[in-house]
Amino acid sequence: MSKSVKRVENTAQQLGLDIAVVRMPESTRTAEEAAVACGCDVAQIVKSLIFEGVDSGALKLLLVSGANTVDLDKAAGQVGEKLARADARAVREKTGFAIGGVAPIGHMTPVETFIDADLLDHDTVWAAAGAPNAVFEVNPQRLAQLTGAKTISP
Repeated sequence: MSKSVKRVENTAQQLGLDIAVVRMPESTRTAEEAAVACGCDVAQIVKSLIFEGVDSGALKLLLVSGANTVDLDKAAGQVGEKLARADARAVREKTGFAIGGVAPIGHMTPVETFIDADLLDHDTVWAAAGAPNAVFEVNPQRLAQLTGAKTISP
């Protein structure tokens, strides 16, 4: 098991979140791949998108429904500053995850987190667990609570 996946499991346990990481035989790098592998609707897939605040340089994690795309101008108004795609190296250094496997929990350093309101409409959603083929199912309200995520409509 990779260190990243183990970190997600350990963090979940520390938070009192009961998860079971599922290793898929194929990649779940895209929302569509993940939905097929998980046997759910693409809207139940949590896309963990990392942006960098243009003014602050701080990373911002947007947990977005797999059915949605992010309008950067609209999102900027909701997170408080303009956003740019974060550099893959910075994402790895600050979160401990490679792009494609960024989990909503278990980051190396705290990352301000925002959650798509559409995810909150589901009983359960599927999120990355630290590797491109690892996911876990979770109640989105509980995930938002535990990550301190602010609700947005990207």
